[in-house]
Amino acid sequence: MTTATILPTPATFPRVLLPANPRANPIDLAAAVEAGAFAGLRAAVEDLKADGVINAIAESGMLGRGGSGIGRSRGVGEKWRACARATSDQHYVVVNAYQSDPAVLTDRVLIETNPFAVLEGAAIAAYAVGASEVIVAVRVEAADSIRVLETAIAAAEEAGYLGGDVLGSGTEIRVSVKPLQGAYMLGEETVLLKGLEGKRGQPEQQPPYTTTRGLFGKPTLIHGPQTFAAVPTILNGGLAGFAETSPRAFAGTVLVQLSGAVVHPGIAEVPFGTTIREIVALAGGIPTSHRLKGLLIGGPSGGILPAEGLNLVFNHENLEKAGAHLGSGSIVVIDQHSCVVDLAAVLTRFCADEACGKTIPCRIGLRRLAEIGARFCDGQPRGDDVTRLLDLSHDIVESALCDHERCATLALQSVVRYFRDELDAHILRNSCPAGICHPKAETRAAAVS
Repeated sequence: MTTATILPTPATFPRVLLPANPRANPIDLAAAVEAGAFAGLRAAVEDLKADGVINAIAESGMLGRGGSGIGRSRGVGEKWRACARATSDQHYVVVNAYQSDPAVLTDRVLIETNPFAVLEGAAIAAYAVGASEVIVAVRVEAADSIRVLETAIAAAEEAGYLGGDVLGSGTEIRVSVKPLQGAYMLGEETVLLKGLEGKRGQPEQQPPYTTTRGLFGKPTLIHGPQTFAAVPTILNGGLAGFAETSPRAFAGTVLVQLSGAVVHPGIAEVPFGTTIREIVALAGGIPTSHRLKGLLIGGPSGGILPAEGLNLVFNHENLEKAGAHLGSGSIVVIDQHSCVVDLAAVLTRFCADEACGKTIPCRIGLRRLAEIGARFCDGQPRGDDVTRLLDLSHDIVESALCDHERCATLALQSVVRYFRDELDAHILRNSCPAGICHPKAETRAAAVS
């Protein structure tokens, strides 16, 4: 099983995604049903019907856990409604469990500790939008997640919760697992769909949204496993409680992975609306021998916030205003021993290397941006590099085809915005306050002396 510590949380924090009492065997269907699994699906099929399910999801105020578009701007319920209304002979539901951030394990931990919640939520979604097929896309390396999912699907089919006659309703919902091998870009939903089709992984312009034209050109509902896992709680008599977990515009909880300069790295389930200070405290806070410098939030394409970012309320809107984003749910605590200029340069180079190159701003712009970051660290900056960085970032964001391009500019922009003193030390004095970078100009000068 995936090795990651699940951090304890206060009793006031609701458990929507991770089980409150983790079972020794998460694929024990009988134990899961006894704990309430598939009660939401039964309520959907026998009582609420398709329209009632969509209305309940819309009333919850839930937003998608990542990405952009209809799921984020108008809510999950409206995304479901758009997919259900799309006319087609076939609809699909896709669980985007690829989790392209190479250092984050939140979705794997969710799947391996609570697989039936993910499958039930996806089945409810399929019933609501009229889809007979659900595809769970995972990384081919996630062998434990694949095994757990396939075993859980087989058990649910045998019990009649999935398959050709769901709960005796005559509804067909087939679920399959599709392992994928590819690059970082597969985390983007239109790229993921291309991967499922066996095509080259490059994003598509939206609109039209995937709810209208998605997998194989058919209406497709796609969310991450955390979004689907929250659905049973909403339908299983927990709508009021779910809406109260956080401010209504950001209802629900999210999995966060804490790493870096913290006492106990791990994964925690936190309500939207929690401050980052409270979240970091779940990992035991910062070691006494360390001094907080900043916070990398959102993964490789995230933003680097200053120490004052601890006071920020953790939700989509506040993170984006501050120059970060929810992304993979990763929070990396940065101390005085790390160089934010070097970190931003490395992240930008990673994003440039992983970009698919479909558009010129992505293929060329990100590469030029990475070169600017490298010049800062090498002690060979040009006089107009900061201005060039900001202008180029603006052009990339404004002409971007997908969120990878837009967000790949955040790291270096964060350094200019929040860490100008450290950046100026690299540019003006050929020095790195953290002692990480070794500017070439300084090395040459020492050799001459």
